[in-house]
Amino acid sequence: MNQEQRNILREREKVRRQQMKIEAEAALRDSGIRVDPNARDQFESRYLQERKRIERDLRQEVEAKRQQQLNELRERLKTEFQSPVPNASNAPGGGSSKQRR
Repeated sequence: MNQEQRNILREREKVRRQQMKIEAEAALRDSGIRVDPNARDQFESRYLQERKRIERDLRQEVEAKRQQQLNELRERLKTEFQSPVPNASNAPGGGSSKQRR
């Protein structure tokens, strides 16, 4: 990864952190509670921890569903596209009766 790419990643991470901080502040404000600066920092830290946990759990849940649906899709397509084994006595010359273009 070159320097420009690293800088872009750093900037994205900085923006993501700023957005998370804004969301944590909004959650505190929307809760209607008033806290001292120390408790505010603790609230923000806890909010960010829980938010990360929720997002991780959701990613895992979505990935599990995706894998299940992909497996079902593969089986459906396998069944749909699996050609029956031609019977040598029914097919002249033992080959497929389909014409090739």
